[in-house]
Amino acid sequence: MRRSVIGAGLLLSLAWSAAGHAACTAPVPPPSDGKPEKPKLPEKPACLDAKGGCPGWEAYSYNDAIKAYNAQAQVFRPLAEAYAQKLNAYVKASGEYAQCEMKSLQQ
Repeated sequence: MRRSVIGAGLLLSLAWSAAGHAACTAPVPPPSDGKPEKPKLPEKPACLDAKGGCPGWEAYSYNDAIKAYNAQAQVFRPLAEAYAQKLNAYVKASGEYAQCEMKSLQQ
């Protein structure tokens, strides 16, 4: 009985395809090599939390590292947003693909 149901489903699918209906096209995810690399937050020196604080040169070095990080983060943000848009488009296309496949089963 199960084979006849599968066979009937296959015949319906072939008949639907033969009737000129377009096949559903699976979406392609954005390439992972397009994912921007998040900048690494500089390591906080231990003296920063100490009661006396950091010596001037260490505090200035950390401050410079934070400024460099902030500059990298400003570059990263639009790249990350663009990649997120591609991911969202892929998710939307995946839903549309699934709906197309569901409709193909109903016809």
